[in-house]
Amino acid sequence: MNTMQNPVALDRELANRIMKSVDDQFDAQLAFTQELVRFPSLRGQEHTAQDFLYEAMRKRGFAMDRWKINVDDIKSHPGYGPVNVSYENAFNVVGTYRPEEQTGRSLILNGHIDVVPTGPEKMWARSPWDPAIIDGWLYGRGAADMKAGLVANLCAFDALKAIGCAPAAPIYFQSVVEEECTGNGALAALLRGYKADAVIIPEPEENMLVRANVGVLWFKVRVQGQPTHTREMGNGFNAIDAAYTTIEALRGLETKLNGEHQCHRHFEHLDHPINFNIGKIEGGDWPSTVPPWCEFDVRAAIYPGTTADEARAQIEECLREVAKDPKLGGTPPEVTFNGFYAEGYVLEEGSDAENTLRDCHRQAFASELESFTTPGYLDARVFVIYGDMPTLVYGPKSLDIHGFDERVHIESLRLITKTIALFIAQWCGIAELARAR
Repeated sequence: MNTMQNPVALDRELANRIMKSVDDQFDAQLAFTQELVRFPSLRGQEHTAQDFLYEAMRKRGFAMDRWKINVDDIKSHPGYGPVNVSYENAFNVVGTYRPEEQTGRSLILNGHIDVVPTGPEKMWARSPWDPAIIDGWLYGRGAADMKAGLVANLCAFDALKAIGCAPAAPIYFQSVVEEECTGNGALAALLRGYKADAVIIPEPEENMLVRANVGVLWFKVRVQGQPTHTREMGNGFNAIDAAYTTIEALRGLETKLNGEHQCHRHFEHLDHPINFNIGKIEGGDWPSTVPPWCEFDVRAAIYPGTTADEARAQIEECLREVAKDPKLGGTPPEVTFNGFYAEGYVLEEGSDAENTLRDCHRQAFASELESFTTPGYLDARVFVIYGDMPTLVYGPKSLDIHGFDERVHIESLRLITKTIALFIAQWCGIAELARAR
């Protein structure tokens, strides 16, 4: 990471040429995004989409780096999320652009290639892997979260190149895995040595900048029961009933934490920033047997400033207390932390990077940039907490991410791409400029 000259505002004529270049290539950008959406890059299946992006970056002349994440390389880091799944197909891809001479500030353009499961496909209006464009929206699983952003990073660079602009600082185009479950992909990229003077992550954030977001823990709770025939239910112990009691105890902790929101900067105005989601539940072996076991998976949010270890201690204490309830039959629930083990972060105001984004957003959107606090997870925590890099999470409007008929707003995406292109030019500087013919 080399801090060079301060960003210099672009003159209006150059800014207009950059934005027109985005417009001129936008149909190709949409087609590229549609191609990427067609890859079902679910967890453990990301490698084919990564191959596609690798080739796209290679053709742009970038120096390429593609590696399989090795858990041994990252598991001792405090930002690591524990996993018990295979990383056989967990590849990160980074394409590096380097100028002949660096006079500007370096930049990481990051995004994640992994997408969440579709749920029952019959509940979609069309296949989740059919990237249709309808009424100004691009549909498909991952279209918004966040393949449109990944492509915008590349196409913003393309727009500059098309008018003869060569950025005057290194740019690292990152496509990482595991954002939807651990954050280990971004962590692996950081620990591989990738650092820069600023980071942009174009997640679908409604044309706004994320000021702060929660941390997240994933854990599984297992409750034991005592099986009997249902004719003797009173002599058994129903693990599924006990699981509901345990869930209610966790809801009590959730309520307690939400009652503290006014004590946490940037969360004062949110009534319910801490969400404990029961994402999966299964139990029992036979309808006519009192179930001997039940397991459920939880996604729990935590405030910035609370470490993952501190949050874990709160959760474990809650489960120890609920074990005293007679409905649990005297057997404490077992808890296993597996997946997100991530702290939240706050993006401090006033950095040169944020001021540059504000200026570029104003030119692209003809309006002022707004910021907000999100109760969701973002990989920015890796760069902010462990890399000490100003990280701007800023991206297009979307609907139904993680739901049915996920989609990204096309005009919003166009304007976001213009902002990123302007940011590259202003932040990294221009080494040479040839008039487009």
